[in-house]
Amino acid sequence: MLAAVRAAGIEHPWAHQARVAEHALDGDSVVVATGTASGKSLAYLVPVLSALLDGSEAPNGRGATTLYLAPTKALAADQCRSVKELSQPLGTSVRAAVYDGDTPFEEREWIRQYGTYVLTNPDMLHRGILPSHPRWSSFLKALKYVVIDECHTYRGVFGSHVAQVLRRLRRLCARYGASPVFLLASATAAEPAVAARRLTGLPVTEVADDASPRGELVFALWEPPLTELEGEKGAPVRRTATAEAADLLTDLTVQGKRSITFVRSRRGAELISVIAQERLAEVDRSLVRRVAAYRGGYLPEERRALERALHSGDLLGLAATNALELGLDISGLDAVVIAGYPGTRASLWQQAGRAGRSGQGALAVLVARDDPLDTFLVHHPEALFDQPVESTVLDPDNPYVLAPHLCAAAAELPLTEDDLKLFGPACEELLPQLEAAKLLRRRTRAWHWTRRERAADLTDIRGEGGRPVQVVEEGTGRLLGTVDAGAAHTTVHEGAVHLHQGRTYLVRSLDLEDSVALVEQATPAYSTVARDTTAISVLETDIEVPWGDGRLCYGSVEVTNQVVSFLRRRVITGEVLGETKLDLPPRTLRTRAVWWTVTEDQLDAARINPEILGGALHAAEHASIGMLPLFATCDRWDIGGVSVPLHPDTLLPTVFVYDGHPGGAGFAERAFHTARDWLTATREAIASCECDAGCPSCIQSPKCGNGNDPLHKRGAVRLLTVLLRGAAEAR
Repeated sequence: MLAAVRAAGIEHPWAHQARVAEHALDGDSVVVATGTASGKSLAYLVPVLSALLDGSEAPNGRGATTLYLAPTKALAADQCRSVKELSQPLGTSVRAAVYDGDTPFEEREWIRQYGTYVLTNPDMLHRGILPSHPRWSSFLKALKYVVIDECHTYRGVFGSHVAQVLRRLRRLCARYGASPVFLLASATAAEPAVAARRLTGLPVTEVADDASPRGELVFALWEPPLTELEGEKGAPVRRTATAEAADLLTDLTVQGKRSITFVRSRRGAELISVIAQERLAEVDRSLVRRVAAYRGGYLPEERRALERALHSGDLLGLAATNALELGLDISGLDAVVIAGYPGTRASLWQQAGRAGRSGQGALAVLVARDDPLDTFLVHHPEALFDQPVESTVLDPDNPYVLAPHLCAAAAELPLTEDDLKLFGPACEELLPQLEAAKLLRRRTRAWHWTRRERAADLTDIRGEGGRPVQVVEEGTGRLLGTVDAGAAHTTVHEGAVHLHQGRTYLVRSLDLEDSVALVEQATPAYSTVARDTTAISVLETDIEVPWGDGRLCYGSVEVTNQVVSFLRRRVITGEVLGETKLDLPPRTLRTRAVWWTVTEDQLDAARINPEILGGALHAAEHASIGMLPLFATCDRWDIGGVSVPLHPDTLLPTVFVYDGHPGGAGFAERAFHTARDWLTATREAIASCECDAGCPSCIQSPKCGNGNDPLHKRGAVRLLTVLLRGAAEAR
């Protein structure tokens, strides 16, 4: 093993690498939380490959095994390349292979029987490996290590699901006589040991002192300029972050610099790639092929080809979603452009850390979108650079998460009372409910799965809401890619503009029953944005505290949402060209929310009359949603909001902010507990904005279903001032 490390050009490990290896070899689960390019992979690979090498002569013919979990397929494929390169001097004792949805069926049986280092993702572990555990028995029996890479990504509902998947894995390993050591890695995590314990359910030792040398990183905050155009209600319009990022990508490519531009949405990645290619064609046509887009929804062969081109240097620039944010060892990148704050400081530093991984100096640029949070951050850089990364929020006891995993566990092996301690205290209340629903049946001392269908199919651990929608070219029948079911109503509705590999398509029809969107190639001079309506009802109030005469509350709600139309906007300027009605079914969501109410006396004190009440509440709602990512591990697309001048359940003017996931994700709860600081920052963001009547930098929202109408900026400031005065008096 030492010869293999030296062959990789490493004579002496850094101190944190040695500490991780030492803990692992002693049988202690450990999390390493050090900076990007600090050699975390080598820290866990040394003990892992040593164990595989030592066990290669085992009498069972297989020896020790290791399971590696990555949040994305791209990261698993990249790590498999690294393992094969490092283990090459070790001969055939290390048999590394990727086992995911892209793995050909003819290779899967070989991996089950002979693979010693199997790289997969939580989705495949949940749906493929655990339900088929008898076929994996020899692998699980010999399981020595479980590696969980980029563990900070397992947060919210997804993280809660993964926590229960890992408990199911531990249960099956115990059934086969194994007790694997867990090795976790993250470049960005607050309280990493606490988060790792919550994720795995085991004691975990923390290694967080980074002993690696760092190249200089120049970090620029970039605010796009104002244009001469006017937006909704006459608000000034800034040049879009998409257009600015495309210009930067173009300039970097012309200068021969290798770069990645990170974009929040799949459509944004495609759009930046198209704009950059058009501008490069005007300078040097040979550069056009050296820029591309990378996102989820591509076919496997398209993703692998792009990854190879990026590694080889054939591609100079890539516009990517966060599928490439995590851990990919792309040495030699000169710059990273981040089009819009990615939602958390953890993601920001992950993305910025992709550049300069060979120790050279590098550039990172955050291009602000025209919304309250991005504008606040470019004018308050201390909120980025003087603050630690966020804590990882997850709740394995969420009943919406736990219930389907109890069913899946019972289908894998009958569930006994001894197992309940592993899955948490909420089991006691849930099991009778699952019996009443005839999902589980108790026989003697164990609960059994009662249905013919697979229990693991009851839930999608990423919360994407069912079968992905296939995007098919109408004229040829060619499958272009897929769109998550939860996003279909807003992204591939009839009339939507869909971008794929630099080509533009118009959606001709969306069949929700068969999960197919038919598209045809077109060249519209606009993009499309869906608009929706939302209603909310209170199911149960868990906590209520007085804020003066008003109230701050937290509890369970039901949200009903319906996409009703879409806007056509000019690509570069965002100018609205028109609106088209849609007829799509409503969708309901039971989740958790924080809400606050104000009384008539408070409205009088804030000089809020009935004519401006709706606009003041609506503006405060938008701005508070925009600011919450500074206080909870979320982004504005993880949460939603509703404001009502007279809500039927509270009988008062009310503003709700809710988690956009079934059962809640912990974001609203965090908002409740940090409400004073959160709403104080919200008030400051609105009051300090230089606009007159409100703009995207303060109170207008890019995802507003009501077209940002009504809004009242000054009313929102006065309303929040009075509300916060009541909060101060309540201390």
